Parts: sequence; C-alpha cells; structure tokens
Amino acid sequence: MSLLSVSDLRVGFATEDGVVQAVDGVSFDLSPGEVLAIVGESGSGKSVTAQTLIGLTRAKNARIEGSVQLGGEDLLSAGDAEMRRLRGERIGMVFQDPMTSFNPVYRLGNQIVEAIRAHRGDVSKEQGRARAVELFEAVGIPDAKRRVDDYPHEFSGGMRQRAMIAMALALEPEVLIADEPTTALDVTIQAQILRLLEQLNRERNLATILITHDLGVVAEVADRVLVMYAGKVVEQGTLDEIFYDPQHPYTWGLMGSLTRIDRPRPRRLPQIAGQPPSLLDLPEGCPFRPRCPHEFSKCPQYPPLEAKLPESPGHCDRCWLSPEEKREKRLVEGQIGLEAPRA
Repeated sequence: MSLLSVSDLRVGFATEDGVVQAVDGVSFDLSPGEVLAIVGESGSGKSVTAQTLIGLTRAKNARIEGSVQLGGEDLLSAGDAEMRRLRGERIGMVFQDPMTSFNPVYRLGNQIVEAIRAHRGDVSKEQGRARAVELFEAVGIPDAKRRVDDYPHEFSGGMRQRAMIAMALALEPEVLIADEPTTALDVTIQAQILRLLEQLNRERNLATILITHDLGVVAEVADRVLVMYAGKVVEQGTLDEIFYDPQHPYTWGLMGSLTRIDRPRPRRLPQIAGQPPSLLDLPEGCPFRPRCPHEFSKCPQYPPLEAKLPESPGHCDRCWLSPEEKREKRLVEGQIGLEAPRA
C-alpha cells in the first residue's frame, strides 16, 4: 500500500523571460520501506520535485498543479501552518549541503532540540538533549554526549551529513527525502552514508526518496528508479530493469558515463554530448533530441511515458524506438552507452 502518492505534479516559475516549467507531469507512488531514486543531470527537476513535496517552492511566482497525497492528506492544498506541522513530523529532509543547512553560530545539539520542541512543546530541554544524543548515536557519531555541544564547523563533511540525517529523523517521520546526500564526500565516506541510509530505511521502515545524479549511488540502495530530463520523467522502472535493460537513450548516456573497474580503462571517459536545454526554450518534441545520435523522423513529436515491454508492465519510457532497435543501438563497444554524436 502506497504511503506517498504524487500525481501529475507540475511546478512552474514565472520570470521576466517567461515561465520556467521546472517539473512537468511527474507521477509516482512510494510505499513504507521502499527506496525510490530520482536521477538526472543538474536542472532536470529532481530537487524542485522534492522541495515541492514539503512546501518549499511556494512563492508568488510559483505555479503548482497536480496532487500530492501523504497518507490521505493533500500536501498541495495544506496551509503554511499545516505544512510546518507536517515537515519533520511526517516528512524529513536531508539537504544537499549540510554546512549551509545548519546555523553556524548554534551548537548542533541545540538546533536538534529546537526542532523537537517546536513540534512537541511538552518536551523539556533536558529530554530534547537526551534525544539528540540518542540520534547522534543512531547515525554513528562517536562520543555523542560531547559532540552534541559542538558547532557545525567542528564536524567533518561526513559527520555533518550524519548530523543532518539525525535532525531529519528527530521526530521519526514516515518519509525521508535525501537530496544529493553524498555530494562533496570522498568515496569511503560516501559508502558509509549510503550504508547508514540503507540501515535506517530497513530498521525504521522509512519510505525514502533519494535524489542523485550518480547511478553508482543508485545501485547501492534503490528499489525503483525515476530518470528525469528537462522536468519530465523519461524512464522509470525497478533497479534491475533500469540497469540491465534501459530503454531511453538518455539513461544509456548516464550509464555509459560511469567509470567501470571491471573493464580496461578507456582513453577518455564517455560523456553525453551538448548541454541540457533551457527550460525557457525547449526543442520541439523530445527535449533530448538535440543531444541524441539516434534521432529520426518521429522525434519532433513527444512520445508518451508508457510501457513497451510485455514482460515488464511497470517499466516505462519516452522513446519512439522499438525495444529491438533500442537493444541494438545501446551497445557501444560491447557495453551499454550512447554513441558519439554524428559529425
């Protein structure tokens, strides 16, 4: 049974140059204990999708449509006071940069205590501090009783990220959103954070949304994957479907850009040619068309997001190529990738 249900979510921002449609028709369901990864390049709409779920994109110039249901409550129609109650209480968020997410002049423990007492006024400062220590221990911060009195700058990047996760879990939410939780961390610390998120998801039965551009991160923890490009979902499916039978050329490009340690090192790491399009001036039809070496006559029409594989009814994509053509064209030097652009 789904806990969080997002249906046809659209988020646009009015600017002097026109409307920037940052999210365009995103839909998904999320169940307790499930990890949904949303992947794509910067500017694809991942973070705006997540921030809209917790009411952080509301502004005078924002145009938000669709439906977001959390256990029967409609988050898009909830007032600001109601959203303040739901944030932290039912949905927790781990932001991309923990250094700027904490107040630099307050001790970390005090910031967590403040968040707890803002929702639960009957909790004393002493009880709040004990809860902060408990949370620090739960996320693997050593010497927690002493370290709750440290300032953010006294923590390393990995420890700050753990503290950010502790704050997000302070009120035991049902949904956890982790926005690029391993950005700027070295590989060993990144692995520790991923293991921590996986452990917390399993122990607390959290419904987790993981936002990232790194498919290597996705492979570690995700159950299902949404691939976004130019504000739209271009492919969705289970982890195995996306990794072993990807159907959209953009997904092939993301996978082909990964460093492989099980193959000879290439002369140059493959990359997707060109740049993501401006959301103010999208190309006609498929927005990936200008960067795709497999463009043909149908591409000026935008295909719907639909399943084309009878054996995988939940595996959907937006590409006019047939499944047989896709399986042939996605192999570049014996592995999944995107061909170099035509000269």
